[in-house]
Amino acid sequence: MVTVDEALEMECGVLKRLLKEDAAKVLVLDCRSFLAFSAGHVRGAVNIRCNTIVRRRAKGSVSLDQILSGDEEARCRLRSGLYSAAILYDERTPDADSIKDDSAVSLALNALYKDAFGTDVYLLKGGFDRFYSQYPEFCLKSKSLPVPSAQASQDFSCTSCGTPQHDQGGPVEILPFLFLGSALHASKKDMLDGMGISALLNVSSNCPNHFEGLYQYKCIPVEDNHKEDISSWFIEAIEFIDSVKDSNGRVLVHCQAGISRSATICLAYLMKKKRVRLEEAFEFVKQRRSIISPNFSFMGQLLQFESQVLATSCSVEAASPTATLGPKSSASPTTPFIFSFPVSVVNQPNTLSYLQSPITTSPSC
Repeated sequence: MVTVDEALEMECGVLKRLLKEDAAKVLVLDCRSFLAFSAGHVRGAVNIRCNTIVRRRAKGSVSLDQILSGDEEARCRLRSGLYSAAILYDERTPDADSIKDDSAVSLALNALYKDAFGTDVYLLKGGFDRFYSQYPEFCLKSKSLPVPSAQASQDFSCTSCGTPQHDQGGPVEILPFLFLGSALHASKKDMLDGMGISALLNVSSNCPNHFEGLYQYKCIPVEDNHKEDISSWFIEAIEFIDSVKDSNGRVLVHCQAGISRSATICLAYLMKKKRVRLEEAFEFVKQRRSIISPNFSFMGQLLQFESQVLATSCSVEAASPTATLGPKSSASPTTPFIFSFPVSVVNQPNTLSYLQSPITTSPSC
């Protein structure tokens, strides 16, 4: 194993020149959290999958399949020697001597040393902070999230559903191809067309599909109550979202109010595809649509899904990058399901602090 203090170092100016002259020949790997990456990153960078659970279970060694579990093209190009250089960065580490042995950067460096043949591996000196301060034009920063006006935050009513809707001014972008909103948003064709929506994922049993034939629709007929097994729909929903993404489309996920059911599906998608903890995914979506509040049972099912996803990323993917979570739950979507939190979760006061106060879903979502 190559120690991190033997890693090559790259100045920010050199990376800027490489990105300007031949960006296709360099792979830039962002070793920060998903939230930090989403807030801002070097243009074209790939966020590695190396959260705290992966690091703890890795015991000092992760594979290329694990850190690039969602980027098959990058893995293949690395193994084929098509990148002349791979440049890693974190928030602000000044040099290789300052890298901690159990850090995401250290694990990623060693994974690249083992599997990326013919590619020079570098640490970006000063990390994202220094590069952004010197070359902001080569970075992408997320726009400040708008604060809804009083008028935009008023309750509206969808006449087809007859349920008050929390509109918050419009659907919110979770990812460039994934939007979260309400039944009201799904009923406004001009709004859908303005955002480039090509498909809608309707997570309700009573909201109509207003524009059949004009958009692609998929329905998940679940109610917002503590007996629903929404988790049995996770994989099917994720596959539908991915199919829209793969066709260069955009999908709006909605329920009635865009608070509980549709938010749960978006959280499951982020956990599965971005390999992030529920807490991190929740904060990411909450920043974009502040009123999300999956009911308590849905949060429990998301916690179970989190353990499946992270266990998969730690073990199965190392042997089979294309592996899924395994067979779908034998319970049918209509089978009653009540989740009980494990004692270990209930007794840990610092676990998911937003669960400590009652989670309500009124009006029903």
